[in-house]
Amino acid sequence: MKVVVDMNKCQDHGQCVFAAPDVFHLDADGHLGYVSDPNDALREDVEEAADVCPLQAIRIED
Repeated sequence: MKVVVDMNKCQDHGQCVFAAPDVFHLDADGHLGYVSDPNDALREDVEEAADVCPLQAIRIED
């Protein structure tokens, strides 16, 4: 699984951080960071993060 975030769409709302904290995080400046190739065991959390993103900036590729 590969996680792709369109950083042109992302506005650092952080909803993904709550849904998948092992994959997404906000840095000290409040900007989104993420693991692009997380463990497949985290797929459900990543799918939830993609669903709750208000701008639909998160995509999962296999």
